[in-house]
Amino acid sequence: MSDPHAFSDLPLPLFAADTSPPATLPPGGRLPSYIRDHRKRLRDRFLSGGAAAMPDYELLELVLFRAIPRRDVKPLARQLLDRFGDFNAVISASAALLGEVPGIGDAVICELKIIEAAAHRLSRARILQRHVISSWDALLDYCHTTMAHRETEQFRVFYLDRKNILIADEAQANGTVDHVPVYPREVVKRALHLNASALILVHNHPSGDPTPSDSDIHMTQQIQTAAQALGLTLHDHLIIGKSCEISFRAQGYL
Repeated sequence: MSDPHAFSDLPLPLFAADTSPPATLPPGGRLPSYIRDHRKRLRDRFLSGGAAAMPDYELLELVLFRAIPRRDVKPLARQLLDRFGDFNAVISASAALLGEVPGIGDAVICELKIIEAAAHRLSRARILQRHVISSWDALLDYCHTTMAHRETEQFRVFYLDRKNILIADEAQANGTVDHVPVYPREVVKRALHLNASALILVHNHPSGDPTPSDSDIHMTQQIQTAAQALGLTLHDHLIIGKSCEISFRAQGYL
């Protein structure tokens, strides 16, 4: 009869666990002690020191433990980082790209997408219904969390009330790798519908370089003209790159 406690130290996956082969369980179905000890050390270190005490590949291992409870996940964590670059890029990668990595199945993709969704909701909660000027760093963090690793351009608008409290965060359009369609009339029309008094424009450059193009500058000027005609204030236009951003106001474009 098999040992009823064989997997008692393993977390249950949130989704059907990956069954891709790389490592076979030894007779008895129990993980080797060195893998169990390694997992325990990582969990203990995370609980005592937090994420700051762990490199990207170890943090990724912690995520993979739940999706693949019966296999050594260290090689897979390294493989994901080699492919995508860092922890943020791994969890932000599309399901299609993740699925191209050998050993990645639905369970891993589901787990990574849950982490990504949680990160987005947490960072959004830190800015919504907050005074934007005093929460500027949180706003930038949110923009980078949600947009820096996108494979295509996205155009967002933050709508503010007369006290500069953020009342709405909306993705207005999605585009291609180097273009996103923006309609100035729709942007200001939505501001009036929300009874907003000010707005901040944001879009990302998948290339990683946040330098504005001529069309970015022209589009911003069109929105500024339309906003001024209706008594709305355009505070800024942010372009998000891989690791930095450009502010139109700071650069003198507004």
